[in-house]
Amino acid sequence: MAVQKIIEYNSLDSNGQISSDKYDFKLNILENSGNYLIHRDILRHQISQKQGTVSTKTRSEVRGGGKKPWQQKGTGRARAGSSRSPLWRGGGVIFGPKPKTTNLKLNKKERNLALQTLFYNKRNNISIIGELESLITEPKTKAFCDICKNYNLNLDQKILLVVSKKTTPLKLSTQNLKNVELISASNLNTLSLLKAKQILLTPSAVNDIKEIYCD
Repeated sequence: MAVQKIIEYNSLDSNGQISSDKYDFKLNILENSGNYLIHRDILRHQISQKQGTVSTKTRSEVRGGGKKPWQQKGTGRARAGSSRSPLWRGGGVIFGPKPKTTNLKLNKKERNLALQTLFYNKRNNISIIGELESLITEPKTKAFCDICKNYNLNLDQKILLVVSKKTTPLKLSTQNLKNVELISASNLNTLSLLKAKQILLTPSAVNDIKEIYCD
């Protein structure tokens, strides 16, 4: 059964100090079976990332092999009808993989419930940065590293940076940092949340999350 929980945050200013701006989330979470639903959603996300383009050729698809290698009887050898038989070198493949699409269906309400439950479980790792977009106006990795120092963020741990819209300077400033993942609020998923040890939100991203995922 879903239970509504409210969590509140104060945003941080450019110096890493707590400001007076407050943000709250009203989340519907599952207390008992939440982990099962989170696992299902992560599985759905991983399955959807599969390309499914692996392929092999059967005996009918391999070029050549139309001529009978030798006559049916009289040679003393085993009978053969084609040189592209799966038993021969250069022949087709028996029961090999073929291109296919696999998906795991999960209702939209279930996906939102899983995301909100995981978001609530990670509530102690979430910080809201007030002026992040205005702080980075040119693509410099050092500028983002300096911001992380102001907010006492450990770059050796996974950091998830959630913004309303990815800007070019912000994208280029974070792409060389292996532990930093930049994601827009509309593409937020349980797998990225689960991997992150530290989660940073912008005020505009908070509004998008509440509009898209919360009731």
